[in-house]
Amino acid sequence: MTSTVVAVGTRKGLWLARSDNRRDWVVEGPQFLMREVPSIGVVPRPEGVRLIAGFRSEHWGPTMLHSDDLGASWHERPDAAAITFPDDTGAALARVWQVTADPHDPDVVWAGTEPHALWRSADGGASFELVRGLWDHPHRPLWGEGFGGGAIHTILPDPQDADRMLVAMSTGGVYATTDGGATWQPRNKGIEARYVPDPFPEFGQCVHKVARDPATPSRLYLQCHHGVYRSDDDAGSWQSIADGLPTDFGFTVLTHPRRGGSLWLVPVMADSERIPPGGQLQLQHSDDAGDTWQTQGQGLPHPSYTCVLRDAAAIDTHDQAGLYVGTRNGDVFASTDEGASFTRIIEQLPDVLCVRVAVVP
Repeated sequence: MTSTVVAVGTRKGLWLARSDNRRDWVVEGPQFLMREVPSIGVVPRPEGVRLIAGFRSEHWGPTMLHSDDLGASWHERPDAAAITFPDDTGAALARVWQVTADPHDPDVVWAGTEPHALWRSADGGASFELVRGLWDHPHRPLWGEGFGGGAIHTILPDPQDADRMLVAMSTGGVYATTDGGATWQPRNKGIEARYVPDPFPEFGQCVHKVARDPATPSRLYLQCHHGVYRSDDDAGSWQSIADGLPTDFGFTVLTHPRRGGSLWLVPVMADSERIPPGGQLQLQHSDDAGDTWQTQGQGLPHPSYTCVLRDAAAIDTHDQAGLYVGTRNGDVFASTDEGASFTRIIEQLPDVLCVRVAVVP
């Protein structure tokens, strides 16, 4: 029997939902009440799954903790902060926005932060080193801030080549390395930025999220600030796949853990409204890499005027994949049939910032 653990990071603490059948859930929490939890990483290790989370206290500032017992207990590096900017950068950590396991080495973990920076850990997330190749990039001083701040929020190691990686940020766009992080190149050809004089700049796009296709790793899907795109050449160029969607605005993108061409979006009406289309919280699903779209929303509230943030959705690795969506009004919905129907498994939490799921024996 396998267990499913859903970790929910909110504006005011962390909650955990556990189930052996994905129908009956035991909810635990709050943990770390009044600490913001913007990021959670699920890191597979030989000895078991490690959870790594970024926390932020208004009083104590940001920190990182890890758990090797699926959230029953958490630990912080006792001697020093896990992430500290070198003195010569003149920067200080504001938030950890992303924690990503490396597919090639169980000891390597990546983190994306505010201000815009990429970090590498070689000890399972206990300590991190700044990736200077990206920090020292000449474009970095020109990267702006989105509505939620300026940060690296997407980290996509290439599962076939340890030297290749993509990152995405708000606002700056997509950048890629092919030499293990020593050098980086913008990869934004075809992504529109309606809010600047040149609508197709080399960089500066407000990318919200990028996901990789599991069957064809060189295929990527991107949700932008007004735009949904696909790349078939590892971000060398991007083409719009927004036709047929109720809106081209939103924050999150999910891909199926095994099936190529299968992806989900959570559409949001425009940047000035940020509510579900027609007041119906919904997912848009494609099984043909974005050529056509189908609405999924059975069990989701209507009317609804909430929103789903970029990391407040996740997908599990069961044979029939489960989807999990957390909203800004504190509800978490689960689907065990790949989005065909949803049930509410947690309600009335603080603003949900991050949802991650682990499937364990």
